[in-house]
Amino acid sequence: MRSGTFVRTILAAGAAAASLTGCTSGPSAQLPPAAYVSAREQPGEEYVIGPLDQLNIFVWRNPELSAKVQVRPDGRITTPLVNDMPAVGKTPATLSADMKRALSEYVKDPIVSVIVENFSGTGSQQIRVVGATEKPASIPYRANMTLLDAMIAVGGLSQYAAGNKAKLVRYDRDTGKSREYGLQISSLLKKGDSSANVGLAPGDVIIIPESMF
Repeated sequence: MRSGTFVRTILAAGAAAASLTGCTSGPSAQLPPAAYVSAREQPGEEYVIGPLDQLNIFVWRNPELSAKVQVRPDGRITTPLVNDMPAVGKTPATLSADMKRALSEYVKDPIVSVIVENFSGTGSQQIRVVGATEKPASIPYRANMTLLDAMIAVGGLSQYAAGNKAKLVRYDRDTGKSREYGLQISSLLKKGDSSANVGLAPGDVIIIPESMF
């Protein structure tokens, strides 16, 4: 009797912990395979400027107001006549419109273009690969990116990685919860199992544990 009560208590505690993490399923869930080369390239979501992005601000017919700037860690930029303009979280088109409004105080009907030259992206647009890999990193997401692309970017698995026990954590904006999916990274990299190559989404986190042996 006592044993049954103890087991029920442990199960209840586990369920409570799972609900706190906001995960809707365990890492046993699987994602559909993705092709090594996409049969049809699809555009990604509209790019959102992130900290440390390199921007080219071009003001037509006003080269003295144009500038190449890096978004500061605080998310702002400074250009001639415009101080501390918020940039993070905006698309290039939105920032262009904001710059146009700011410069309208000094220039009649300015035409402003914003070009992102070096991409870092916001945290919600990066792929994070952590754990037993050669070089854990945050990678800017790009359209049609796959697990294979991410693993190439971080140099593959480390010597003691348990690649087939890895998991992918994906945040679902609709439900406000994260969901875990199992990954077969060792099968993908060491055996060339194409079914183990899956598509990635902005904000995905790939967690690779070490082998116990």
